[in-house]
Amino acid sequence: MKNYVIGLDYGSDSVRAVLIDTENGQELASDVCHYKRWKNKQYCNPSINQFRQHPLDHIEGLESTIKNIVSASKVDPSLIKSICIDTTGSSPVPVTEDGTPLALTAEFAENPNAMMVLWKDHTAINEANEINELAATWGGEDFTKYEGGIYSSEWFWAKILHIAREDEAVKNAAYTWLEHCDLMTYLLIDDKDLKTFKRSRCAAGHKAMWHEDWNGLPPEEFLGKLHPYLAQLRGKLYDETYTSDLVAGTLNKEWATKLGLTTDTIIAVGTFDAHSGAVGAKIDEYALVRVMGTSTCDIIVSAKENVGSKTVKGICGQVDGSVIPGYIGLEAGQSAFGDVLAWFKDTLSWPLDNLVYNSTILSEEQKAQLKEEVESNFIKTLTEQAEAIPLSESIPTALDWVNGRRTPDANQGLKSAMTNLSLGTKAPHIFKALINSICFGSKKIVDRFEEEGVRIDSVIGIGGVARKSPFIMQTLANVLNKPIKVCASDQAPALGAAIYAAVAAGIYPNVIEAAKKMGSDFESEYFPQADKIEKYQELMDSYSELAQFIENQIEKKSLVTIE
Repeated sequence: MKNYVIGLDYGSDSVRAVLIDTENGQELASDVCHYKRWKNKQYCNPSINQFRQHPLDHIEGLESTIKNIVSASKVDPSLIKSICIDTTGSSPVPVTEDGTPLALTAEFAENPNAMMVLWKDHTAINEANEINELAATWGGEDFTKYEGGIYSSEWFWAKILHIAREDEAVKNAAYTWLEHCDLMTYLLIDDKDLKTFKRSRCAAGHKAMWHEDWNGLPPEEFLGKLHPYLAQLRGKLYDETYTSDLVAGTLNKEWATKLGLTTDTIIAVGTFDAHSGAVGAKIDEYALVRVMGTSTCDIIVSAKENVGSKTVKGICGQVDGSVIPGYIGLEAGQSAFGDVLAWFKDTLSWPLDNLVYNSTILSEEQKAQLKEEVESNFIKTLTEQAEAIPLSESIPTALDWVNGRRTPDANQGLKSAMTNLSLGTKAPHIFKALINSICFGSKKIVDRFEEEGVRIDSVIGIGGVARKSPFIMQTLANVLNKPIKVCASDQAPALGAAIYAAVAAGIYPNVIEAAKKMGSDFESEYFPQADKIEKYQELMDSYSELAQFIENQIEKKSLVTIE
């Protein structure tokens, strides 16, 4: 008898669901739902790096996508054995004592501080700095040591501390906080006891300073030095965490009815998108999986005996079981990858948006047709012209820090910069420089892993950028001087979530065996071009010089001025 599972993948802009045949990983149906409120830029203020999302976007997306794939597949609901959810992170949400997001209550329905604080929200830079200062000076355990030694404003405690200081009403109303992957899992299960609810090992270990060495989260003594609220919150969180091959509960009656499923459907423990994406790409030891979208996450797994008690500096954590149970999962990443190019597109689009599309000369039909034509050709034409520029031609040097730097050595206060501009510099030159910059930022991550003794034999690319831009992938192969395989699946994180779901349902004994049967194949491979490696190394040197100057001269001077 056939068995099927569902992987639900929450990205920054949309949620997608896949229905997977556990025998071979075949995708029977998929569906995507874009977040309505997020698309309208509600609750966000990019000028202060505030990015919030309303939980209704996620709840509506869950219902829409799963209902659609169940209906489209015509599979007997009793054969759909399990669901696993992956999300972005760290993306915490304040909730009431019964687990209801504050934004779903009348008092906080339009309050951005009561929304989910999206991973890319950097309003907590000062709070992250305080956590790092305290961890280094308080005289006890350094709770950041398994987080790369630097706590980021993108992560759990910094975000909660910022909200607690900024909004007294939200602080007082929030009984506890749930990571996005935990919230959506909790929503579906039948057991509504937050005290026994199984929280994600992946989320807790990489973003909340959870570790076995200190029996869970940092103690109240440490958290209380940051804010009394954090010490109080500590008792309403958790000590134990769980890997995503385990059962969180079964589908409750309300959601079984909504989704057209049965209450026998198992709900697996939640996880983060990059980690499930690595599983969908059949990650193995010594392989670096790069999840390339608006940002990147870089995932490696290592046997415990290879890592031992060694900590890797400047990454986003090393956690037992965060990717594959029994292995240490190591995470790094860039705060902006595709977002760097999206920023440039938005900048170039200003005259179109403000002049051409508002023109009184063109009819509304002509404007719509023109906008559609521009959208379909914008990046394509820029790419073609940038690719045609020879490396011997003068190309600007740019930094990829338009949203700060995640790895190596998190610093979300950093800003981008560009040098070597001239009157001959055109838009394709800048575009090429920005593509170089995101590849050079990637090289810094690989270099850090290898400097710290983490072996990388191969690179796997997944996500929209990996599949859609041969130019970027070839540039990346040249910069890294390593071959890069591209995962064939459009939905590698959702597929990875489905693999976890299959193990939680008992269909496979472990994640490795499930991934062998269900994981994605590869559709292409890029090899370094020998005649270009040396030139890219020269350009990389220029990137490193500019990065050092901006961080050590411009950034430090601006901090002195502020003080």
